[in-house]
Amino acid sequence: MDEIGVYVIITKPTLPYGKIAEICVRNNVKMLQLREKHLDDRSQLKIAREIKSVINGSQTMLCIDDRPDIAVLSQADCLHLGQTDLSIEDARKITGNNIKIGLSTHSIEQAKVALTKNPDYIGFGPVYPTTTKEIPDPVVGCENLKKVIEFSNVPVVAIGGIFPENIDNIIATGAKTFCLVRYLMQTEDFEPRLQQLQKKLAKSINK
Repeated sequence: MDEIGVYVIITKPTLPYGKIAEICVRNNVKMLQLREKHLDDRSQLKIAREIKSVINGSQTMLCIDDRPDIAVLSQADCLHLGQTDLSIEDARKITGNNIKIGLSTHSIEQAKVALTKNPDYIGFGPVYPTTTKEIPDPVVGCENLKKVIEFSNVPVVAIGGIFPENIDNIIATGAKTFCLVRYLMQTEDFEPRLQQLQKKLAKSINK
């Protein structure tokens, strides 16, 4: 799987779901993850199907957080699993091999173990302190992020407490894929913020 670039996670967004999907398609975002743990199953499926209808025919992929059943029912492109979710082996019994699977990791050891499961990508974080999760994992820091990027044979999504004021530190680790949840979701200026991040990443890659 190629590097993803700016990885967009939808969590309690300010803008409507369909609008976010339209913006992602317009700006060639490769991965759009739906992570709405507070919603009931039917609501999650309805939103997933709405997003999928918007991104059909584009290079933007829909990723569903935690739920292989909703991923299958919404015809999503990807499923993202955490450390306490179903194993990648069990998830594939539901999704088959047509849906890509990513795994969250929160330490060097977890990252090494995850890579033995042959995921399509791994998440690594939180790089910085974050309030996005009710019970956040210990901060991993940029030094460990750099180490994981160096030994990983799949894209590594840097996540957790990332904002414009520390994004240069993230990019300096060699990260080509990262996620800024609150910065992109808790605003009506989603598109200009997204474009600024994409330009910064492109500039670093083309140096």
